[in-house]
Amino acid sequence: MGQSLLTPGCQQPAPILLRMDAERARAFLLTLPHVAETLQWGDNLVFWVGDKSIGGKMFALVNLSADAHGVISFAAGPEHALELLELESFYPAPYLARAHWVATADWSSLRLAEWQAELRNAHAVIFAKLPERTRDVLALPAKQRDSLITTRKKRLAAAGRAR
Repeated sequence: MGQSLLTPGCQQPAPILLRMDAERARAFLLTLPHVAETLQWGDNLVFWVGDKSIGGKMFALVNLSADAHGVISFAAGPEHALELLELESFYPAPYLARAHWVATADWSSLRLAEWQAELRNAHAVIFAKLPERTRDVLALPAKQRDSLITTRKKRLAAAGRAR
């Protein structure tokens, strides 16, 4: 008898080809080192290398509502941004193009593994740009780092500069 495509205990066929979507992108991005997530500017999930309260920088933005700004924007770096912009489905990211960010309106622009590689690259590009003091904080043991971030957030909130 032929091999079944059904997942054990499930009546649905197992996915043969997984495609990237907002949920998979979020799950993947949160596995990268030192990633923080915020919800900003309406329905945008913003992913940061390092918490922004300690000088972290954003490296990817997932748009949860379909609009003219695409489904995802991310840092590509100067050379790689030019390569991606040669592909039909990528365009300069609104507001961030001069920082070599690209965007696309369609998750099917790339395969899942390609998306993971692009997002891993975006993380690396921005991590390399972090100030030394921010990288020093990220290098601390997790408990000490988390305590420092919590203290910093409290100080910012008390000063009326909550980020």
